[in-house]
Amino acid sequence: MGRRNSLVDDAKARLRKHDVGTKYSHLLSNKCSILLPLLAKEGKLYLLFTLRSEKLRRSPGEVCFPGGKYEPTDADDVATALREAQEEVGLHPHQVEVVCRLVPVLFDRDTLITPVVGFIDSNFQAKPNPDEVKNVFLVPLEYFLHPSVYQQSHLTRSGHHIIIHCFEYTNPEDGVTYHIRGMTAKCALFVALIILGKKPSFEVEFNLNDLMSSSEESLLKLHKHATSKL
Repeated sequence: MGRRNSLVDDAKARLRKHDVGTKYSHLLSNKCSILLPLLAKEGKLYLLFTLRSEKLRRSPGEVCFPGGKYEPTDADDVATALREAQEEVGLHPHQVEVVCRLVPVLFDRDTLITPVVGFIDSNFQAKPNPDEVKNVFLVPLEYFLHPSVYQQSHLTRSGHHIIIHCFEYTNPEDGVTYHIRGMTAKCALFVALIILGKKPSFEVEFNLNDLMSSSEESLLKLHKHATSKL
């Protein structure tokens, strides 16, 4: 028990140093939040992911974190993430210990996505909503620094170099292979870099010595470019 606690406490302390709170919430009115659910199991940390239903209009059959659009009834970005997680996988807000909000990610130029990181119970039993979620699975956090199957592609947007990560993960429990890419992969990687503090086996777009500043800088650059085009 003590080992699990120190593992979780250490992770929380590192995450809190990267908490931006509501600092960027005002940047765009079009907002979404995602919940990055962490849990400790057998001395290791894992992230929980969902495989989106094929029936969905947006990103069908893709791997995502639970999340969705901000609604006027949501108290804040955290409330959005918790409400969506409850709707998608049956995770109740009282089952999540919210630790921090990370630097938001700009999506499609006009949407601000806030990653909310929280710890959930190690024996949480997901109840996927079949209309939205096809499957729920766990990936060890360390996989995002030392994956066995990985590829990246590069693009330049507004003079800003962007790396698109794609992790291929085969779940040992059922042999199903998942592709974790794009923004979901970037968020998982960012959390792994914060908590594990190790150098990954591939090139990343963050300054490993100052993760927070480099991610803030890239958000503001992309935001400036996006708003100048509107």
